[in-house]
Amino acid sequence: MKHLSRRQFTASSLVPLGAAVLPAVPAHAQERAEESSEGSQAGPALLSGLTDLLDLHGTPDAARPPGDNPLNVFADLGAWHAYGLPSPADHSHFGGFSGPLYVAEEYPWYLSRSFTRFGLVDKHTSKAVDLSADRSPVLESRPGLLRQSFRTDGLRVTLELRYATDRTALVRADVHNLGHGEREVRAHWTGELLRHTSEPVRDAPRLRATEDGVAVRFAEVRSFKDFLTTTQTRFEVVHGVPVHTSVHGDEYRTTAARPRTIGPGGTVSFTWTESYWFTDAERRARRSAVREALDRPDRVADRSDRRWRRYLTRALEGVAPDRRRVAAKAVQTLVTNWRSPAGALRSDGITPSLTNTSFAGGFWAWDSWKEAVSTAVFDPALAVSTLESMFDHQITADSPDRPQDAGMVPDAVFYNDIRDGGLNWNERNSKPPLAAWAVWEVYERGGGPSFLRRMYPKLKAYHAWWYRVRDHDGNGLAEYGATVDAANDSAEQRRLAAAWESGMDNAPRFDDVEVRANTDRAGHTVGYSLDQESVDLNCFLYAEKRYLARMAAELGWRQEAKELNHAAAALRDRVRTRAYDPATGFFYDWAPDNGGPLTGRGMGIEGAVPLWAGVASSRQAAGVRAALTDPARFATHMPLPTAARDNPKFDPTGYWRGLVWLDQAFFALRGLSDYGYHRDAHTIGEQLLRNAEGLLGDGPIHENYHPLTGEGRNAANFSWSAAAVLEILRGR
Repeated sequence: MKHLSRRQFTASSLVPLGAAVLPAVPAHAQERAEESSEGSQAGPALLSGLTDLLDLHGTPDAARPPGDNPLNVFADLGAWHAYGLPSPADHSHFGGFSGPLYVAEEYPWYLSRSFTRFGLVDKHTSKAVDLSADRSPVLESRPGLLRQSFRTDGLRVTLELRYATDRTALVRADVHNLGHGEREVRAHWTGELLRHTSEPVRDAPRLRATEDGVAVRFAEVRSFKDFLTTTQTRFEVVHGVPVHTSVHGDEYRTTAARPRTIGPGGTVSFTWTESYWFTDAERRARRSAVREALDRPDRVADRSDRRWRRYLTRALEGVAPDRRRVAAKAVQTLVTNWRSPAGALRSDGITPSLTNTSFAGGFWAWDSWKEAVSTAVFDPALAVSTLESMFDHQITADSPDRPQDAGMVPDAVFYNDIRDGGLNWNERNSKPPLAAWAVWEVYERGGGPSFLRRMYPKLKAYHAWWYRVRDHDGNGLAEYGATVDAANDSAEQRRLAAAWESGMDNAPRFDDVEVRANTDRAGHTVGYSLDQESVDLNCFLYAEKRYLARMAAELGWRQEAKELNHAAAALRDRVRTRAYDPATGFFYDWAPDNGGPLTGRGMGIEGAVPLWAGVASSRQAAGVRAALTDPARFATHMPLPTAARDNPKFDPTGYWRGLVWLDQAFFALRGLSDYGYHRDAHTIGEQLLRNAEGLLGDGPIHENYHPLTGEGRNAANFSWSAAAVLEILRGR
């Protein structure tokens, strides 16, 4: 497999633990102040025009968003709560930021339409300063911050929201006197809860006045399907000036204890923090960080701005000027979906989508592999943690539940472990073995040698697991399958888990398959395999061998590298022979026991993986290229659907039965380029970017797209799609 990456950063770009801007900020979120000058002097031309990359305007109508929240939000530093902006028509919400949207351990909910609305009263006239009197307010997002600005009643009121830590947002309101006379104003803040319509969620949040602001405490609700809080869960607003708060039912009003005088041309500032805590222990541990943010808001702003300039300077390197906005939007999407350690999640990682009910509170294996590769472009340490967030839960030989699965990486991990009742945690299957590829790419992009040394034995164990429990006939060709798990209690459930393990849940190639038990030497069942050997799986395993060989050579183990390369070459030759059909010029899954390619199931995008992996011969690659550029097959309006257009089971709305997934499209483009079809890769890449709904505008990046119309489908603000977009843009 041709390797296109180059070392963009050195190991010194990683942050030593404890080098954070504030005590509670994860080390990888910040670099030392003296180091952060890299990228902070980026030319204005590079970073200009990056306002409102994503439409973040609007206020929520209900406490529980629909399956895919129609509103986009912004979060940073791995926070578990996020915000948006009021729209120009939302006059009653001016001075407040939409939400917050908070993750009730695993599920996103809205606490309020805008929980903390800032206002002023003129002490001389006793009248409120009317922010809505400004007919042209500034309501915008910029990389790393949300901003509102109003000119009204002789004042300019500007509010900016940034994140100070992984649990705390900092808001600063500057009030500037535009007039020639002295002004005296008193600040106040108002808000109310947005309640759910039914119990037990309806009465879970409770407003409470505090000495320095207001808090929302929660009742214990353990509804594992939709809402999870404990009596320690808390949302808290802390002000930087003395205040008095009164609570009336679901509404509160906080008032500054003293008015402030503003001279002509002068400015006064008000700061407050908005924190979302899961436990009392983390609240106590981070109390000093809240205080420091309030005492030093300029430092928070400076560090945040420098970090974001560094992100974008790195990410936009080599990106065409007319594509920089979409590249920056991809970065913003990945950062908003970053979650810091909480519950059973021990490392920072990236969720698929904060705005999707199913995808907000957990990490998936092959999502993480793809997300980490692109994240390493702008934050290598976050990329390292994203990979380790899954390997934190790698099954070991001393597992009380599944020792036979030693080495396996679970499909998905969430705030609540399955042993604690978590319904979303999934050990019924794993995911395609892209981990070694991801580790090598992250290493090349700044992961550092210690990261490679840590990961190599874990990757070897994961690689060995596939052959131990997913090779039914022991012929060295693996199958997707299922684990021995209480949920895999029937042939259909085992088939479903095996399809999940492929990542292509309902692809046509899994419609008519059976599952066979795999046993150890003692006759005990150790897992299950489909009755077909899959082309993508064995190409991924080929790539894993090649990447493991590179790692072994890098670590000084030459003989081990030689053995891995020899095994890879043998696997490559067998896949070429078994999976390729000369009559149709394409790769397919194949029947075991020396059976041929399963051409009757039609062409699927998995047939392009041999190009990405470097398995295909030149003649075979030419056949695949012909299919990928054929309008009757894969060259649809939005190109590279998961099932070819002439596949009998092609369904342009059918998840893995015809929708376009940008990660698979990226693999196909990389494969075409690696085999010398650069013009085709460029042309198809342009079609993907231009025809994906909203991609080049301020619309969210979607999970997948309709191949005939380009309509965005399923989850919005989807991380691995954002990762693929960034790779496509930087590889052009």
